Amino acid sequence: MRQTIFLSLITLLLVSCHPGKSKKENQDNKPVIAVTIEPQRYFTEAIAGDNFNVISLVPKGTSPETYDPTPQQLVSLGDSKAYFRIGHIGFEQVWMDRLMENTPHIQVFDTSKDIDLIYGEEQNHGDHQHAGGVEPHIWNSTTNAMIIARNTYKALCQLDKENEAVYLARYDSLCQRIMHTDSLIRQKLATPGTAEAFMIYHPALSYFARDYGLHQISIEEGGKEPSPAHLKRLIDFARKEGVRVIFVQPEFDRRNAEIIARETGTQIVPINPLSYDWEVEMLKIAENLTPNNAR
Repeated sequence: MRQTIFLSLITLLLVSCHPGKSKKENQDNKPVIAVTIEPQRYFTEAIAGDNFNVISLVPKGTSPETYDPTPQQLVSLGDSKAYFRIGHIGFEQVWMDRLMENTPHIQVFDTSKDIDLIYGEEQNHGDHQHAGGVEPHIWNSTTNAMIIARNTYKALCQLDKENEAVYLARYDSLCQRIMHTDSLIRQKLATPGTAEAFMIYHPALSYFARDYGLHQISIEEGGKEPSPAHLKRLIDFARKEGVRVIFVQPEFDRRNAEIIARETGTQIVPINPLSYDWEVEMLKIAENLTPNNAR
């Protein structure tokens, strides 16, 4: 009911706005592409260059699992030429159908197409669910990043065929950067003594772990705070597996991570898998698994 009322208000706002002319477009006459999260904005801008303005619907510092868009963001979506979705994240699962009903003129492209998805039992993560049991954090992977880049390139060519040669050159350049990042990560993880297991509060690095043969251990228990019994099992497991690092994300409480760290002597490392600086974050994760970065 709340979402229905909210979207009814948005419809009125969209009707009252001049169609297809966002504030940004009025400033520089560029068409707008909306994406879901900041890493997508990085990939899209890397290929699109100056030909489009790219906006993220989920702002910095918020979780795409549970975020509700603001009226202004939905007005911006209504002014967009296309929407590039990341695929399976909570924000899209909750809002996609309703958003498209209110903005039928927008072309939608799924940048997760052809990715080898990780499936599991459908998990209730507290206040959200991963629909169909799909692990949604596909962008935290160099393998997947190459596919996201390809899908983004194809979408841009469909939107703007005249500049296809430009997009191809920029796409090739981005692929080179992604492959270079992958090479650096593999070099770092090949360091003798590198940890093969790590802990993380919310399991956002499943694809990263799959890429490099690592073991991700989630502190969450069914998407909720771990019980005392589960916390004890995690402490025992961390000792057994030789875990040296616990990754924590800014949008989650770190108190349980601190308890485990005190009991096991592990290092807490803040990371931001939702950062625009995708390459920096990917390399930071790898660096903190090497023995040289153990504290």
